[in-house]
Amino acid sequence: MKQIVLGTAGHIDHGKTSLIKALTGIDTDRLKEEKARGITIELGFAHLELPGGQLLGIVDVPGHEKFVKNMVAGATGIDIVALVIAADEGVMPQTREHLEICKLLKVRQGLVVLTKIDMVDPDWLDLVREDVSEYLSESFLADAPMVEVSSVTGEGLDELIQTLGRLVEEIPERDRGHLFRLPIDRVFTMKGFGTVITGTSISGNIHTGDDVTIYPQGISSKIRGLHVHNKEVAEAGAGLRTAINLQGIEKMMLNRGDILATKDSLRPTYMVDVVLEHLQSAPRKLKNRAKVRFHAGTAEIISTLILLDRDELNPGETCFAQIRLDAPTAVLKGDRYVLRSYSPVQTIGGGEILNPLPGKKKRFSEAVVSQLQTLHTGGGKESVELFVALGRFHGVEESELSFLANMSRKKLAEPLNALKAQKRIVQFDKEPPLLIHADFLQKAREEVMETIEAYHRNFPLKTGLLKEELRSKTAGAKNPKLFNYLIQQLSQEGTLVQEKEVVRLKTHKVTLAQDQKEARQKLEAVYEKSGLEPPYFKELKEEFPGNTALEVLSVMVKEGRLLKVKEDLYFDRKAVDALEDKLIAFLKSHGEITTPQFKDMTGTSRKYTIPLIEYFDLKQITVRVGDSRVLRKR
Repeated sequence: MKQIVLGTAGHIDHGKTSLIKALTGIDTDRLKEEKARGITIELGFAHLELPGGQLLGIVDVPGHEKFVKNMVAGATGIDIVALVIAADEGVMPQTREHLEICKLLKVRQGLVVLTKIDMVDPDWLDLVREDVSEYLSESFLADAPMVEVSSVTGEGLDELIQTLGRLVEEIPERDRGHLFRLPIDRVFTMKGFGTVITGTSISGNIHTGDDVTIYPQGISSKIRGLHVHNKEVAEAGAGLRTAINLQGIEKMMLNRGDILATKDSLRPTYMVDVVLEHLQSAPRKLKNRAKVRFHAGTAEIISTLILLDRDELNPGETCFAQIRLDAPTAVLKGDRYVLRSYSPVQTIGGGEILNPLPGKKKRFSEAVVSQLQTLHTGGGKESVELFVALGRFHGVEESELSFLANMSRKKLAEPLNALKAQKRIVQFDKEPPLLIHADFLQKAREEVMETIEAYHRNFPLKTGLLKEELRSKTAGAKNPKLFNYLIQQLSQEGTLVQEKEVVRLKTHKVTLAQDQKEARQKLEAVYEKSGLEPPYFKELKEEFPGNTALEVLSVMVKEGRLLKVKEDLYFDRKAVDALEDKLIAFLKSHGEITTPQFKDMTGTSRKYTIPLIEYFDLKQITVRVGDSRVLRKR
């Protein structure tokens, strides 16, 4: 059965609350102040069983201009509006403002109820009916049914119930979304139960025992109990007036305007990107950086309006904007919002949220306007691609993308798989699934290659550079997961070679200049001739100009021609390899070797013997046991 919520709208004292009481027997004015003053201040709630058995939830909103913010909170999540107009007064200021709010919130179905017909004569009623029809001729209620009633005599109530029944049958089931969300409009404590919240659930389903999160604070809780229309239920869905008993939550922790949602499903934000419609009835132009009141769900937040492509917005015009909030909230792409002026307070506009978690936008940027146009008019595939692109080099997790695009994982799969197949989006890590746009992947790849190429040009005698050094020099690939993906990809393609922690181009070869070649020949001759008694390098470098000898020596070590045993002490590899073979044979035969025995084996002094035996320890050929060395077990 469809879940339908009816909301009232209309000027103060036009009989909204009396009408609901006459229909349902429920007095929605529950506060002492409301009883004393005879006006509705807070939202009221009731329900009505229609002839077909359909249970209709009802939200009664205040009509006084001081409480329009409460009306906006009540209008969130309604499916049908009953525009209530008193026959003795006709269209009044809050009639107009409430209708504009319903239009901004994209309420598309409704009816007109002319109340207090017992207070006017037939001729006057004809005039009011004609005046109301003319006023609504340009609105979404132009062809809506109009029912005339008296809450005092009961005249017209049966017709009103029948009309509501037909509207409920005709209204299409709307997309209720993939996440459970309930903007909180009331928080109270019940003895024996603890904290209870109420609101109209605007999307998804929830069950007793489910884990939930309250935003924007990010408070975790569990559903202890659910009530719909004063009856305990195990499950509640979108479009229902719902009371929820929360576990482990104090009343003071929550406020009206907070949102209860599926666990970890939303993200708090201090900014939203929007399309803004400035009402034709607005009294003045909207200027950039104007202070406004932002209404979304049941929240009212003082905010600063940033017009992105102009300095002022005339009444009746539409533009893209960023709203910077003084306090955080949590919304989804596609949510509707209302703007009211800071002072004097009046409804001035509203529209649709395009990006629920943006960064600060640059004004007068064609790229920014183009992005928002895509989010406004593009399809799911275009929005998904753009949100991934907005992740730039950092990438976007798949779960984050589901939130940004306001799509279930199942619905997201189709555009995402298509974009992956077209190689517009690439997954560069599996857990969690991380996505990057192909354009940014290519930029990061080019930057890595340019950095390596520049390094080879500047240091032609070095084999390559350390991976971490390369990552630190590459702005686009600072993300370690993306960097490792690129190195792996370039290595598989045969473009790069990775040798332990050093990376180089496959085509890079160390090439020596003529003076370096001459230095190499001299060094090779010295180390080959000296065998296990080479000179310390500091004794050699004075024979060579500048850093030539050190640069050449570094190349010879990387090539494996020489072995660096300790600082300033290098050996010819062939001599050390021969010594290693002799040492292993000795240990296999004798089991152990002392330092004096090793000294006799090398035929050198202690200044060479000690560094060499420590080198074999470090290389894990030998291990010291007391004053001797034995073969390390492999």
